[in-house]
Amino acid sequence: MITPQAKITPVLDPDFVPAVLWNRAFEEKISSDPGAHDVEIALCRTDGTVFRRSVRVLNHEGENQATNIKYIERLIKFMLWGLGGSQIHIAGDDAIAASLSEFYTSEGRQRFDWEIIGNGMFGEHIKVIACTLEDIPAENNAAAPLGRHLEGCRIGFDLGGSDRKCAAVMDGEVVFSEEVPWDPYFQSDPSYQYEGIVDSLRLAAEHLPRVDAIGGSSAGIYINNDVRVASLFRGITDKDLFGEKVRPMFKNIMAEEYPGIPFEVINDGEVTALAGSISMNTNAVLGVAMGTSEAVGYVDPQGNVTAQINELAFAPIDYRENGPVDEWSGDEGCGVQFFSQQGVARLAPAAGFDFGDMPFPEQLVEVQKAMADGDERAAKIYQTIGTCFGYAIAHYADFYDIETLIIMGRATSGPGGQIMIDSAEDVLKLEFPALAEKINITQPDEKMKRHGQAVAAASLPALPPTS
Repeated sequence: MITPQAKITPVLDPDFVPAVLWNRAFEEKISSDPGAHDVEIALCRTDGTVFRRSVRVLNHEGENQATNIKYIERLIKFMLWGLGGSQIHIAGDDAIAASLSEFYTSEGRQRFDWEIIGNGMFGEHIKVIACTLEDIPAENNAAAPLGRHLEGCRIGFDLGGSDRKCAAVMDGEVVFSEEVPWDPYFQSDPSYQYEGIVDSLRLAAEHLPRVDAIGGSSAGIYINNDVRVASLFRGITDKDLFGEKVRPMFKNIMAEEYPGIPFEVINDGEVTALAGSISMNTNAVLGVAMGTSEAVGYVDPQGNVTAQINELAFAPIDYRENGPVDEWSGDEGCGVQFFSQQGVARLAPAAGFDFGDMPFPEQLVEVQKAMADGDERAAKIYQTIGTCFGYAIAHYADFYDIETLIIMGRATSGPGGQIMIDSAEDVLKLEFPALAEKINITQPDEKMKRHGQAVAAASLPALPPTS
């Protein structure tokens, strides 16, 4: 049994088991196991994209079996939601592959991932494939430049769970912006989202002499401007209706409202990272938006947006037994239960607040009011989130090369956001000093908060070359 000891305990969440420390303890146990051996993992997509991971596991016998399975399964869970793919090739231990294959079925423990990641995103259900070390697919993933096109008259938009934002941008300068409340989560008729998006685009277009390009961001997975998986449409459970009306929604809007106009929509986390990279003139940026959920994006050291999906809301960062459960995926210990308004609401009772059945957005507002009034209970919530985030950053750094980490979103607004940063930095300094030296944790300045996301979104499409 692995029981790592954190040097800093989250004040309101003392049972938290940082994934990064559990993994370190596992690796130490391997170093003294003569039966330890190599396992190679390849996460593949049908288009030929392949992500690789090389690890070592314990001698796969007795009580080590459960420990190995936990280590590999949690690692693959992170890869699925951080990188994205539908075929899991495992070389070096057929028994581990056989055990994991039982997880990814219509009745298995990871049936949510089996359906949503596999079929929903990549067109086939997840399957686990045992193979030899000689036959495992080679790494093959590309990064591509995206955005940074500022010329012309552009519209930028961002679709959140509680509001939708739009902006009119001329040669990189915002000339109009608007934020409209909406409630898309549990709408069963996709015309609600369709009409809301069209309304926002028209609001922005009214302030431009013409529209040259449109770029947008939203929580979820978008591939070639198709909606693959998005919480904004989670109320639409009819698969045929989703395929007919939701998946091509953006293409249909553009064809009907702005035919021929260059268009691009991507995950809102990617736009957060791109906005930070543009405004701060730096690369190797991980952007984390703590709002309705946890949205994450990444700009690599070369300044490119990668093929990774970066949906870390569903990536595990807490390895305790019976940890907090995400109500959508049903999994334990994932980022959304820590770094979002859900995380604030989860900790509120432990801090001494009694909000009853108050919706999460309203609970967040009340906690922020208490924080502004100097309420120590609210400060403990932000301190707890920050401590957990510090350990999560170290875990993320095992998958991303990070030099700048930008946090933003409603859950970070007000003085509580700085408490989060201070608490996260305390963890890095004490537990991971090399990362503390390397990673700059920051919040966007007021200009980026107001307009950075809109400008970055608007900059996504390239204009066609002029003759």
